[in-house]
Amino acid sequence: MNIIYMLLGISVVVAIIFFAAFIISVKKGQYDDVYTPSVRMLFDDELVKTNQAKNSSDPKEKSN
Repeated sequence: MNIIYMLLGISVVVAIIFFAAFIISVKKGQYDDVYTPSVRMLFDDELVKTNQAKNSSDPKEKSN
């Protein structure tokens, strides 16, 4: 029974260490996306075209 308490304590300590490492990496900007903004401009035209196509097929606009 003592081994269960020891393993439970160790697992909590390891979980706290991983959580602290995650918080530190987020604060240092490890998960900041620097690639997508440079590529997003290449796909802006496609987004505008699909939005215009959706708006032109709107039945409310045709009735006005």
